[in-house]
Amino acid sequence: MVKWFNLILPFFFCGMLQASPISLIDDGKRQVELSGPAQRIVSLAPHITEVLFAAGAGDRIVGTVNYSDYPEAAKAIPQVGGYNQVNFERILSLNPDLIIGWYEGNSAETVEKLQLLNIPVYMSDPKTMDSISHNIRQFGKLTATEAFANQSAEAYDQRRAALRQKHSHKKPIRVFYQVWEDPLYTLAGGHFISDLYTLCGGVNVFADLSEASPIVSVEAIVTRNPQVMLTGGHHGKRSIKDWKQKWSTWGSMDAVKNNMLFFVDQDMYTRSTPRTVDAAENLCEILDKARQVYYPG
Repeated sequence: MVKWFNLILPFFFCGMLQASPISLIDDGKRQVELSGPAQRIVSLAPHITEVLFAAGAGDRIVGTVNYSDYPEAAKAIPQVGGYNQVNFERILSLNPDLIIGWYEGNSAETVEKLQLLNIPVYMSDPKTMDSISHNIRQFGKLTATEAFANQSAEAYDQRRAALRQKHSHKKPIRVFYQVWEDPLYTLAGGHFISDLYTLCGGVNVFADLSEASPIVSVEAIVTRNPQVMLTGGHHGKRSIKDWKQKWSTWGSMDAVKNNMLFFVDQDMYTRSTPRTVDAAENLCEILDKARQVYYPG
């Protein structure tokens, strides 16, 4: 009897730990309380879905939104609408015990309605690369997958540190990122992409603007004279040839004059996920090419 009791004792305490209440502060500075680790999660943004997988909790996701397409397994998860327009009946039908929303992207009306569902709501809003790492760890706490999540976050942090050590001290390169063509959106000081630039020794030409994605004018871009221009190519599926042709009118800009215009993976560059370090590695290569042009020898 004693031997049998000793055998089951670890599992008993393990069960107690798994059922322990969880209390965390989310990115909206709100306290979120769960009776135990989340088992059925609805994710209301593509980056949230991806970070949950990175935290080892992908199998807990029962609902996502449009464009939640990474990793591949995310494509098979039922969708509840878009991040800015969700189907509340659909959410309830999935019987979630946790909803993770996007503080910056989900509308205030959506958030208010979510809080009336009597389901815990955690708001995610990673605006820096440090906060992406923090989100991975937080999601691990919400789902009791901390060991996996912490390992994932640590790997992300180590890769960032290696890039910072290798590239951040290099001669600065002015960078402009075009999100959309009409209207002309960029990613400014309020977006984590500025962290990517800094890692690689780059400078966001619109770093002084506090918004994440403001509308800017062509004249403002010309005045700030980027040495490298990037786009994800999602605006009307324009080819890189067409995009370069569009900007050739403003040949006084260094980037245009020196053919330093590049198509990049927009999701990798703009989603607040661990793949941002892959984007940083790609960006560092681009900026090194630019340095060979602007600072030869």
